[in-house]
Amino acid sequence: MDYNSLGFALANRWDPRHLETVHYTLAPRPGERFLEVGCGRGHLVKRLAADGVDVRGVDANPHAIAQGVSDRLRCMTADSLDFPAESFDLVASFHTIEHVPDVDAALAEMARVLRPGGRLLLVYPAEPIRGLYAVPASVIMHRHPFKARQIHCHTVRPRSLRGRLPPLGLREVGSRFRWLSTPQFATVARKTAEEP
Repeated sequence: MDYNSLGFALANRWDPRHLETVHYTLAPRPGERFLEVGCGRGHLVKRLAADGVDVRGVDANPHAIAQGVSDRLRCMTADSLDFPAESFDLVASFHTIEHVPDVDAALAEMARVLRPGGRLLLVYPAEPIRGLYAVPASVIMHRHPFKARQIHCHTVRPRSLRGRLPPLGLREVGSRFRWLSTPQFATVARKTAEEP
Protein backbone atom coordinates (compact mmCIF):
# COMPACT_ATOMS: atom_id res chain seq x y z
CA MET A 1 0.00 0.00 0.00
CA ASP A 2 1.19 3.52 -0.77
CA TYR A 3 2.35 5.25 2.40
CA ASN A 4 0.59 8.44 1.27
CA SER A 5 -2.80 6.77 0.88
CA LEU A 6 -5.73 8.14 2.85
CA GLY A 7 -6.04 4.90 4.81
CA PHE A 8 -2.46 5.01 5.92
CA ALA A 9 -2.80 8.68 6.74
CA LEU A 10 -5.77 7.89 8.98
CA ALA A 11 -3.97 5.04 10.68
CA ASN A 12 -0.66 6.86 11.13
CA ARG A 13 -1.34 10.55 11.44
CA TRP A 14 1.06 12.76 13.41
CA ASP A 15 -0.46 14.26 16.49
CA PRO A 16 1.55 17.15 17.99
CA ARG A 17 0.12 16.22 21.38
CA HIS A 18 2.53 13.25 21.33
CA LEU A 19 5.32 15.78 21.90
CA GLU A 20 3.40 17.21 24.87
CA THR A 21 2.93 13.69 26.25
CA VAL A 22 6.66 12.97 25.96
CA HIS A 23 7.58 16.23 27.69
CA TYR A 24 5.02 15.66 30.46
CA THR A 25 5.78 11.98 31.15
CA LEU A 26 9.47 11.57 30.28
CA ALA A 27 10.85 15.15 30.30
CA PRO A 28 13.78 14.40 27.96
CA ARG A 29 16.82 16.60 28.44
CA PRO A 30 19.42 17.64 25.89
CA GLY A 31 21.97 14.88 25.41
CA GLU A 32 19.74 12.08 26.68
CA ARG A 33 19.45 9.07 24.36
CA PHE A 34 15.84 8.58 23.23
CA LEU A 35 14.31 5.88 21.00
CA GLU A 36 10.87 6.08 19.41
CA VAL A 37 9.57 2.66 18.36
CA GLY A 38 6.98 2.95 15.59
CA CYS A 39 8.09 6.44 14.56
CA GLY A 40 6.29 6.60 11.19
CA ARG A 41 7.88 9.40 9.20
CA GLY A 42 9.72 10.70 12.26
CA HIS A 43 7.93 13.93 13.19
CA LEU A 44 8.48 13.39 16.93
CA VAL A 45 12.12 12.43 16.29
CA LYS A 46 12.67 15.64 14.33
CA ARG A 47 11.13 17.82 17.04
CA LEU A 48 13.05 16.21 19.89
CA ALA A 49 16.31 16.48 17.94
CA ALA A 50 15.67 20.22 17.59
CA ASP A 51 15.56 20.34 21.41
CA GLY A 52 19.03 18.75 21.63
CA VAL A 53 17.85 15.23 22.53
CA ASP A 54 20.00 12.44 21.03
CA VAL A 55 17.02 10.72 19.43
CA ARG A 56 16.54 7.81 17.02
CA GLY A 57 13.38 6.42 15.47
CA VAL A 58 12.52 3.00 14.08
CA ASP A 59 9.53 1.81 12.08
CA ALA A 60 8.71 -1.48 10.34
CA ASN A 61 7.34 0.34 7.28
CA PRO A 62 10.14 0.98 4.75
CA HIS A 63 7.97 3.55 2.94
CA ALA A 64 7.63 5.59 6.13
CA ILE A 65 11.40 5.59 6.60
CA ALA A 66 12.02 6.40 2.91
CA GLN A 67 9.66 9.38 3.16
CA GLY A 68 10.92 10.35 6.61
CA VAL A 69 11.42 13.91 7.79
CA SER A 70 14.62 13.08 9.70
CA ASP A 71 17.92 11.37 8.94
CA ARG A 72 17.78 9.66 12.37
CA LEU A 73 15.34 6.93 11.25
CA ARG A 74 15.93 3.23 10.58
CA CYS A 75 13.70 0.47 9.31
CA MET A 76 13.33 -2.35 11.84
CA THR A 77 10.64 -4.15 13.78
CA ALA A 78 9.82 -3.62 17.45
CA ASP A 79 10.68 -7.23 18.28
CA SER A 80 14.17 -7.05 16.75
CA LEU A 81 15.86 -3.76 17.65
CA ASP A 82 19.37 -3.57 16.20
CA PHE A 83 20.90 -1.55 19.03
CA PRO A 84 23.26 -2.58 21.83
CA ALA A 85 21.79 -3.41 25.24
CA GLU A 86 21.25 -0.46 27.59
CA SER A 87 21.83 2.14 24.87
CA PHE A 88 18.87 4.47 25.57
CA ASP A 89 17.77 6.57 28.54
CA LEU A 90 14.19 6.81 27.28
CA VAL A 91 12.03 4.69 24.96
CA ALA A 92 8.58 5.72 23.72
CA SER A 93 6.05 4.01 21.50
CA PHE A 94 2.80 5.60 20.37
CA HIS A 95 0.04 3.37 19.03
CA THR A 96 2.41 0.61 18.00
CA ILE A 97 2.19 -2.17 20.59
CA GLU A 98 -1.35 -3.12 19.51
CA HIS A 99 -0.07 -3.74 15.96
CA VAL A 100 2.87 -5.97 16.92
CA PRO A 101 2.21 -9.71 16.51
CA ASP A 102 4.39 -10.68 19.52
CA VAL A 103 3.85 -8.13 22.30
CA ASP A 104 6.16 -9.93 24.72
CA ALA A 105 9.06 -9.98 22.23
CA ALA A 106 8.59 -6.27 21.48
CA LEU A 107 8.47 -5.36 25.18
CA ALA A 108 11.55 -7.50 25.83
CA GLU A 109 13.47 -5.65 23.13
CA MET A 110 12.42 -2.24 24.44
CA ALA A 111 13.51 -3.30 27.94
CA ARG A 112 16.81 -4.68 26.60
CA VAL A 113 17.85 -1.40 24.94
CA LEU A 114 16.79 0.68 27.97
CA ARG A 115 19.50 1.44 30.52
CA PRO A 116 18.87 0.72 34.23
CA GLY A 117 16.82 3.59 35.64
CA GLY A 118 15.59 4.49 32.15
CA ARG A 119 11.91 4.99 31.42
CA LEU A 120 9.53 3.47 28.88
CA LEU A 121 6.35 5.20 27.65
CA LEU A 122 3.67 3.14 25.89
CA VAL A 123 0.57 4.85 24.48
CA TYR A 124 -2.17 2.59 23.13
CA PRO A 125 -5.92 2.74 22.42
CA ALA A 126 -8.43 2.22 25.21
CA GLU A 127 -10.52 -0.21 23.19
CA PRO A 128 -13.35 -2.19 24.77
CA ILE A 129 -13.24 -4.44 21.67
CA ARG A 130 -10.07 -5.16 19.70
CA GLY A 131 -9.91 -3.07 16.53
CA LEU A 132 -12.79 -0.75 17.45
CA TYR A 133 -10.82 2.42 16.74
CA ALA A 134 -9.22 0.95 13.61
CA VAL A 135 -12.60 0.62 11.83
CA PRO A 136 -12.33 3.89 9.81
CA ALA A 137 -8.86 2.95 8.57
CA SER A 138 -10.07 -0.60 7.87
CA VAL A 139 -12.94 0.66 5.72
CA ILE A 140 -10.55 2.76 3.65
CA MET A 141 -7.62 0.34 3.52
CA HIS A 142 -9.49 -2.97 3.21
CA ARG A 143 -12.94 -1.74 2.16
CA HIS A 144 -14.38 -3.77 5.01
CA PRO A 145 -15.03 -2.65 8.62
CA PHE A 146 -14.53 -6.10 10.13
CA LYS A 147 -10.93 -6.30 8.96
CA ALA A 148 -9.98 -3.83 11.69
CA ARG A 149 -8.69 -6.77 13.71
CA GLN A 150 -6.04 -7.24 11.03
CA ILE A 151 -4.81 -3.75 11.92
CA HIS A 152 -4.95 -4.17 15.72
CA CYS A 153 -3.54 -7.58 16.66
CA HIS A 154 -4.24 -7.10 20.38
CA THR A 155 -6.31 -5.21 22.89
CA VAL A 156 -3.75 -3.79 25.30
CA ARG A 157 -4.80 -2.67 28.75
CA PRO A 158 -2.82 -1.40 31.74
CA ARG A 159 -3.75 -4.55 33.67
CA SER A 160 -2.40 -6.84 30.93
CA LEU A 161 0.88 -4.89 30.82
CA ARG A 162 1.36 -5.08 34.61
CA GLY A 163 1.98 -8.82 34.45
CA ARG A 164 4.31 -8.55 31.47
CA LEU A 165 6.64 -5.84 32.78
CA PRO A 166 8.28 -7.28 35.96
CA PRO A 167 9.85 -10.34 34.25
CA LEU A 168 11.59 -7.87 31.92
CA GLY A 169 13.04 -5.82 34.77
CA LEU A 170 10.44 -3.07 34.34
CA ARG A 171 8.36 -1.54 37.12
CA GLU A 172 5.17 0.33 36.26
CA VAL A 173 5.33 3.94 37.42
CA GLY A 174 1.73 4.62 36.42
CA SER A 175 -0.98 4.31 33.80
CA ARG A 176 -3.35 7.06 32.86
CA PHE A 177 -6.49 7.25 30.75
CA ARG A 178 -6.70 10.21 28.39
CA TRP A 179 -8.72 11.38 25.45
CA LEU A 180 -7.00 12.85 22.41
CA SER A 181 -8.54 11.99 19.05
CA THR A 182 -9.66 8.66 20.57
CA PRO A 183 -9.66 7.28 24.12
CA GLN A 184 -6.23 5.93 25.02
CA PHE A 185 -3.97 4.83 27.84
CA ALA A 186 -0.44 5.95 28.59
CA THR A 187 1.72 3.64 30.70
CA VAL A 188 5.13 4.63 32.05
CA ALA A 189 7.58 2.04 33.40
CA ARG A 190 11.10 2.32 34.81
CA LYS A 191 13.84 -0.25 34.29
CA THR A 192 15.08 -1.51 37.63
CA ALA A 193 18.79 -1.66 38.39
CA GLU A 194 18.77 -5.35 39.27
CA GLU A 195 18.58 -8.14 36.70
CA PRO A 196 15.12 -9.69 36.11
